[in-house]
Amino acid sequence: MKAIEITSFGAPDVLRAVERPDPVAGEGELLIRVAASGVNRPDVLQRTGNYPVPPGASDLPGLEVAGTIVAGDAKALAEAGLAVGDRVCALVAGGGYAELCVAPVAQCLPVPEGWSDTEAASLPETFFTVWSNVFERGRLQKGETLLVQGGTSGIGVTAIQLAKALGATVIATAGSDEKCAACLQLGADHAINYRTADFAAEAKALTGGKGVDVILDMVAGAYVAREIECLAEDGRLVIIGVQGGLKAEINAGLVLRRRLTVTGSTLRPRPIAFKAAIAQALRAKVWPLLASGAVKPVVHSVFAAVGEPSGAAQAHVLMESNQHIGKIVLTW
Repeated sequence: MKAIEITSFGAPDVLRAVERPDPVAGEGELLIRVAASGVNRPDVLQRTGNYPVPPGASDLPGLEVAGTIVAGDAKALAEAGLAVGDRVCALVAGGGYAELCVAPVAQCLPVPEGWSDTEAASLPETFFTVWSNVFERGRLQKGETLLVQGGTSGIGVTAIQLAKALGATVIATAGSDEKCAACLQLGADHAINYRTADFAAEAKALTGGKGVDVILDMVAGAYVAREIECLAEDGRLVIIGVQGGLKAEINAGLVLRRRLTVTGSTLRPRPIAFKAAIAQALRAKVWPLLASGAVKPVVHSVFAAVGEPSGAAQAHVLMESNQHIGKIVLTW
């Protein structure tokens, strides 16, 4: 099969098209002929040597794919209601940048009705992440307020749409007026340009001084102290990225007085059983929203995975520029 490998840690041009042996599905797994692969921030971190591959995972980058089942564990497929020939999208721990990809059956979901493979490839990584962190770890409820940092990222776009569809008020931050407008078009109730306004003060003002109930943070660093300032009583701060730095100094008194929760998680190294439970929740509670059009795909750019110039390299350049709104996808 054709695949894209990281030849050495470095700039996007270290991504090269290669030939690899076809993978073989084992117990509890299936083999997907990949039509499209999602591109995510962790792929960039892996390429630069800042995101180690979990034990047992493929060294190839790529955490989500969509395509057609070509083989697999017959018992596991039957139990999941899937069959060879079905179109699925899948969350994987690696190996997504390839024409063939092995995935745990439990981490596969049917392509939503009416969605293309390219659109479906944009789903797994962000939807698994948002559901796990906003709705399970962050316990966002109908009628509460969510603050999404980076509202036009793949994660941000998903969080805005899901939170609105499930009855929350959404405040999003973004780095330009154009991106703020995009957040509002996606359904956010308010958008704050963090380059020209203090997001913490704005969030407090927008909630009448109460503060927000849940914050989804991909920045960390100095943001954490300001986020704690704008949380409501019993508020929850969920950290899923550290683009702004690993260390933060906080007002512990506010945490005590307002009974705040500061938590976080990473998804890639979690066991299959954990991800399977998220997949089941998504299929029951979110997939109907996708089929009905209440939540829609937002794909910013599509690149051919192999060719000249390298589509994978171009995709990573775009990811690092932070100019995209929504997802970046490779096609095979």
